[in-house]
Amino acid sequence: MEKDRTLGIIDPASAAALRRFARGALLLSLAASFAACAHSPRLGGSGGALTPEEHVRLGTAYEAQGLSAEAVSQYAAAVRGEPACAECWLALGNIAFTEGRLKEAGTCFRKARKASPGHAGAANNLAMVILARNGSLPEAEALAQGALRNAGELKPYILDTLANVFLRQRRYAEAAAAVDQAEAAAPPENSLMRGQLLETRRSIETAAAGQPQAAGPVQ
Repeated sequence: MEKDRTLGIIDPASAAALRRFARGALLLSLAASFAACAHSPRLGGSGGALTPEEHVRLGTAYEAQGLSAEAVSQYAAAVRGEPACAECWLALGNIAFTEGRLKEAGTCFRKARKASPGHAGAANNLAMVILARNGSLPEAEALAQGALRNAGELKPYILDTLANVFLRQRRYAEAAAAVDQAEAAAPPENSLMRGQLLETRRSIETAAAGQPQAAGPVQ
């Protein structure tokens, strides 16, 4: 799988999780961006200047048409006008994430967390970047566990992330339990999410069948 090697992803489970989360979380995060920037002040300058919210609207419209470069330009303009718009940073990070620019994505997600420390989506996405870059598993676990405290409708995605962290740590029983919780939290009609969780479960079962289980968290 050439693309996964280019991104520095070692095991197939992490590669699959990266692609799956990007598809699902992007729609959820952008849906919230209007509300997050709704009360942003109008940019200075001429009367024709756009507000950060208007830039986000344009960015979302461009992204819906597959025009990622134009979307990035609008989201970047939004954060210049309102650096504390966590959803704007998240939107920028999601595009970088799906295009394989993982270092840049991580930077955007960290800025989103700085703007909104309790932002579950930013924490979860950052955990996925860490996984994809073969970074600190304890940090990725802490991010996912923290995101669960304010998960909302992202809960099954975050639990899937946590399951993949446990999988990487060879904590197979905990990984399977996280998938169980994710399945319980996923809406019955969300067949895409349930399919994703089934893939994660199969990866756990395959790995567990071939290797001994770790005693505890990897330090």
